[in-house]
Amino acid sequence: MSGLSASEAAQRLTRDGPNAQPQPDQRHWPRILASVLREPMLLLLIAASVLYLSVGEPRDAAALGLSVLLVVGLTLYQEVRAEHALQALRDLSSPWASAWRDGALQRVPATSLVVGDVVQVAEGDRVPADAKLLDSSDLHVDESLLTGESVPVARAPGADDAAARIHAGTLVVRGQAMAEVTATGSGTEMGRIGASLGALNREATPLQHEIRRLVLWFTAASIASCVLVFGLYLTLRGGWLDALLAGITLAMATIPEEFPVVLTVFLALGAWRMARLRVLVRRPPAIEALGSVTVLCTDKTGTLTENRMALTQLLTGGGMPHTPDQELDGDSLSLLRCAALASDANGFDPMDRAVHAVASASLPESTAADWEHLKHYPVTPALPAYATAWRRKHQPGLLLACKGAPEAVAALCGLADEDRSRVLADAASMAAEGLRVLAVADAHTTNADAPDSLENEAFTWRGLLGFADPLRAEVPAAVAEAHAAGVRVVLMTGDHIETARAIAIAAGISDHPEVTLGAALEQLDADALRALLARTDVFARVRPEHKLRLVQALRDAGEVVAMTGDGVNDAPALMAAHVGVAMGGRGTDVAREAASIVLLDDDFASVVRAIRMGRTIFANLQRATRYIVAVHVPIAGLALLPLLLGTPLILLPLHVVFLEMVIDPACSIVFEREPAEPDLMRRPPRPASTPLLDLRMIAASLLLGASAFALVLLVYMIASRAALAPPQTAALAFTALVVCNIALVQWHLAPSRSGIAGPTNVAFWITLVAVLALLACLTLLSAPAQWFGFIPVSLPAFFAAVAAPALSLAGAHWIIRRLRKVRVAGPVPTVPQDAGG
Repeated sequence: MSGLSASEAAQRLTRDGPNAQPQPDQRHWPRILASVLREPMLLLLIAASVLYLSVGEPRDAAALGLSVLLVVGLTLYQEVRAEHALQALRDLSSPWASAWRDGALQRVPATSLVVGDVVQVAEGDRVPADAKLLDSSDLHVDESLLTGESVPVARAPGADDAAARIHAGTLVVRGQAMAEVTATGSGTEMGRIGASLGALNREATPLQHEIRRLVLWFTAASIASCVLVFGLYLTLRGGWLDALLAGITLAMATIPEEFPVVLTVFLALGAWRMARLRVLVRRPPAIEALGSVTVLCTDKTGTLTENRMALTQLLTGGGMPHTPDQELDGDSLSLLRCAALASDANGFDPMDRAVHAVASASLPESTAADWEHLKHYPVTPALPAYATAWRRKHQPGLLLACKGAPEAVAALCGLADEDRSRVLADAASMAAEGLRVLAVADAHTTNADAPDSLENEAFTWRGLLGFADPLRAEVPAAVAEAHAAGVRVVLMTGDHIETARAIAIAAGISDHPEVTLGAALEQLDADALRALLARTDVFARVRPEHKLRLVQALRDAGEVVAMTGDGVNDAPALMAAHVGVAMGGRGTDVAREAASIVLLDDDFASVVRAIRMGRTIFANLQRATRYIVAVHVPIAGLALLPLLLGTPLILLPLHVVFLEMVIDPACSIVFEREPAEPDLMRRPPRPASTPLLDLRMIAASLLLGASAFALVLLVYMIASRAALAPPQTAALAFTALVVCNIALVQWHLAPSRSGIAGPTNVAFWITLVAVLALLACLTLLSAPAQWFGFIPVSLPAFFAAVAAPALSLAGAHWIIRRLRKVRVAGPVPTVPQDAGG
């Protein structure tokens, strides 16, 4: 099979376009701009601009108009940045396909397939395009996505036209096939009925529900306070213009429009940053659940190990083990030949590749050159072994070659008890060395056709194969980090019990693990299984249904479970786990679709990195929301102050816009970039029921905001007693308010560090320098000051307004931190007076 050439495929791709469905949920910048223009903050700014223009204040109207452009630009930048991150995730999550190009089977992006490509599909694959079958073996396809019929249907070449075709989006549930692509993209059956694949899940998450509740509460309070201030101002002081400006300013100061923006930006950019760590987040709730994971269930091959299989031992019926680099005797060559016939030469299974690598170097001629392949017998739960049927050219009869779990192949061969015990002891001895062990057998039959099943055939035992798959170097450190973070690691593998034990010890999962076989789980009721899970971290010879039951039992025990899987039958366990983790390299399409996270490098350490990143994202999101609550208190207080004191308005809509230029970057850039705290992975997992903000946090944030307002009020009162002009007093109060804003950012950035934000957060320092420079221009220079209704203040007064709130909040932060350390450390023990002589 040669397939298309790379150049011909490229020409067809240019002509026909990519093999992709439209993405109706993708937001381009015009659509984002339209949504930005509907923001309440922007509508209030436009209303204030119209109000200024209607009363003959074109300069103030122009200033607000410019601020409208600034708000639109900043919000558009944030939303487009988040959308670009989501698009990058869509590109990463697009499926791959196996296609023949330039005479070789290659893994290519499914979007690059063109009409005329020859593709290979197997159990667990999602069909990448409409295609006509060329060759198949026991192919059954789930077409429920197209037809609604849940029962898989058989497909084979040579049948009627409909039965000889497979369609994009359908799922191969059994068998394998080669097919020629006949339609791609919108030209497929899926495209014609308008279905869309590859779209990210948009389901509302618990965090989104909580943010919506917060927005509703704060919006209701904002509207009520706005109406109240307008009415009181109009009643007590008169002047509808000032009353309306006061109401609009207070509404702008208290509307919590930052909450949904922060959530969108944090989840999108957080998922993008995780993708850079080779962890693809397919569903947003996974980021929320990662920080709460208490149990991490993992398999062995390719996750804990390198998935770099090498055939290192061959053991025949009654001899010593041979290594492939030794001269092999006749029995070992027969074992190797049989193993090669039972392995897919064009497959991606690492053990099949390892067998063929040794066979091509050791056997005198191509193993399959004189053989005609007839049928595959895939692995099933009842018989964990893989077999193929072959007919020797120009000779009667068939050969059945089989390899699989030693105990299954021994049963298939019908070995006597003594022989069975001996070969299983040999397998256990090899497994204790950390080897992956497979048994090999063959059967000869005079039938003309391949049998439907293997159970009634007379198989002959050929021997054992030992495969070495080294432990990944970073796994022991990752397991230790997980344990330090309070995350229990549970190994669930289909390997031999001694292989599982050896890997668990080497990985640091347990020093003396108690290993339970999957078959033993079938004898346990729910209570017995719960008791077993409390003391067992290693399970061997587990099947997918065992994994599902273990995950459900862990969930029932109150654990938050992350589960890794790669096969089509792992999908139920992946969906049952709080966080399903699929293998991106060797996993099947259905496993990736069932999972909420895909590991692009199939590496266990990436799962632990994802947990760390999930905790970091939630911690930073919590900091940002607490800051949002706190920072609106002094802004609202300064907007209300003139009404309480009977003085001219201090805050105007333009002032609030300037403050938003500080708040929005702080939320979406500074907090999002804050690195993890050093002890983050030495803390226990966060309970899954922990809200983003509880009443204690809200009360603490309101109290902190009230403290900041008290400092602003202090600066305002001192400036008023100094007999400064009202615009100068307003300028100094505004200066104190902006500095308090920056101080609140720093306060929430570094709760467990020194009083100054860490030097690693460059975004904070850039924001600080830019804001202070602009603030100095607005309060010290005449022209900018006039735009804000200020009169320039003296340099000493400016520095005093900056230093007073900054030093006060920094000092309070330092005192609180010291008190926390003393409380954590506990009382100092009393030293006896006679101690030390």
